[in-house]
Amino acid sequence: MAKEWREEFAVNGEEVLKKVKELLHEAGVTKIILKNESGHTIIEVPLIIGALAAVIAPVLAAIGAAAALITRCTLVVVREKPEPEK
Repeated sequence: MAKEWREEFAVNGEEVLKKVKELLHEAGVTKIILKNESGHTIIEVPLIIGALAAVIAPVLAAIGAAAALITRCTLVVVREKPEPEK
């Protein structure tokens, strides 16, 4: 069974889309969470491995719109961590 681990990035609202697009190309990313300065979740997006660009485009638009409303935010990336081989 795979476990997950989280990685957090402090970014400006204008940097969010660039970072999300970068993360979409990395293996193992299962979820992206955008939080405001006070730590409240603004948007939480589960990602499907091999997601199509047509499906991701509306997600990027939603993340961009949410990020435009805040100046500093935290981008939390949930990654799948494979179980060590025996």
